[in-house]
Amino acid sequence: MKAHVILKVRGDFACFSRPEFKVERVSYPVMTPSAARGLLEAIFWKPEFRWEIREIWVLNPIKEVTIMRNELAERQGGHPVFIENQRQQRVSLVLQNVAYVIGADLKLMPHATDHLAKYLSQFERRLGRGQCYHTPYLGTREFPAWFEEVAGDETPDEIDREIGVMLFDLAYIEDHGRQELSFHRHGSQDTRPRKAKGYSEPLFFSARLEAGVLKVPGEKYQELYNLERRHA
Repeated sequence: MKAHVILKVRGDFACFSRPEFKVERVSYPVMTPSAARGLLEAIFWKPEFRWEIREIWVLNPIKEVTIMRNELAERQGGHPVFIENQRQQRVSLVLQNVAYVIGADLKLMPHATDHLAKYLSQFERRLGRGQCYHTPYLGTREFPAWFEEVAGDETPDEIDREIGVMLFDLAYIEDHGRQELSFHRHGSQDTRPRKAKGYSEPLFFSARLEAGVLKVPGEKYQELYNLERRHA
């Protein structure tokens, strides 16, 4: 079961990093589906459903700017670090003055026990009040996002552009032979979140802006669920 939702997001800056650039941060020209999913989860998330991004409208002309940013050389972890020993300055190609309309489906998972209308109503209330679990951001936490209901008069910027191979999302695969990271699993047999170990695998798709709209292929979600051994 699915329910379609739309919302408008905007921000002063955004950086949706292309993974093929190892050192410098270079942004895709438009928000990625995984970034849109993360933004929706910051507003409302439950283990009983999953967000599936369907399309992203680019409302403002694409403007790229170069900035210098300070980053930590290593993860901070649970201990304080001396910043002078860990600081790295890197040039980043980011987007300026961005605004998008996100169209997504709220999809119930097989282990859900409540009705779809309940979760949809909760999301709509949170969207109307501007509530969120944590501050949504546009690619990186230093670029916060503002979100609101669509006014109804939004129109995408008339731009056609080949983007090429774009990151779709990450599949978290449980594998006792490759325990590279830990994550939580939820299911009908689990009374509480179960800590699992395995690895993540990126999924990509061929992206194109047509009249300012990025359409996300729905079959990629089935591929993601199959990799995670979960079925739509």
